[in-house]
Amino acid sequence: MKNALLLTLPLLLFLAFTVPALAQWQDPGQAPAAASNTPTGQQSSPQSFWEILKASGVVGLLILLLSIVGVALAIEHLMTIRARVLMPEGLGDEVRCLLAEGNVAAAEERCRRQPSFLAFVLAAGLAEVEGGWSAVEKAMEDATADQSARLLRKVEYLSVIGNIAPMLGLLGTVIGMVLAFHEVADTQGAARAADLAEGIYLALVTTVEGLVVAIPALGAFAVFRNRVDQLVAETAYAAGHATGPLKRRTGTRRPVETPPPGAPPALPRGGCR
Repeated sequence: MKNALLLTLPLLLFLAFTVPALAQWQDPGQAPAAASNTPTGQQSSPQSFWEILKASGVVGLLILLLSIVGVALAIEHLMTIRARVLMPEGLGDEVRCLLAEGNVAAAEERCRRQPSFLAFVLAAGLAEVEGGWSAVEKAMEDATADQSARLLRKVEYLSVIGNIAPMLGLLGTVIGMVLAFHEVADTQGAARAADLAEGIYLALVTTVEGLVVAIPALGAFAVFRNRVDQLVAETAYAAGHATGPLKRRTGTRRPVETPPPGAPPALPRGGCR
């Protein structure tokens, strides 16, 4: 239920922005009539969300594309960065039972049948069984680090979008101010406020668009990064629990020390003969 609510959240946000815009969208047949009612020499301000995007120009289009990519990435992360996907239910318990029976080959085959984060870590450890528990543990640690880095690299794109969007907004701001001052230069300082409004409007719109995209993107990045850290820790624990029988059976192999000639027999650890 919680995952379903998270999946529908981006759609609700999209509808929250688009429905008012569509409601304000004017019928093309009514546009000339509205224009005729405006006083001569005055331009009507944008009345819809799409007209605001159109006023922001190429920079606004790039920010819009970034927002679409960010929403797509958020939905993909919601579907893939989940405990059921990274740690399939029953996989750890089945591998633990097979290892308790001493059937390492069947445990490896079980991991190959259901590829996942946990399966990759277990398969890496089981491939080093002949080297003892220390080799198994080292292989699982390396596999966990590799898969964790892969997940973090995938989530990092949201941070990139969150950093690029304000920069594009700032670019639009600079372009708008350049247009405004260019108008002042062309009129030799006699430009009216209406002549400067277009450039200033472009500057403000692109700034707002960049922030609107960046703030949710950085928030989503923080959420998914914390989720990755949590799931990596849970996967490492599940892998250690599943390979518990293997650890007890192999253990750490130490060389047997040969007592010198004439030495008394060694006592057990409890101090009893």
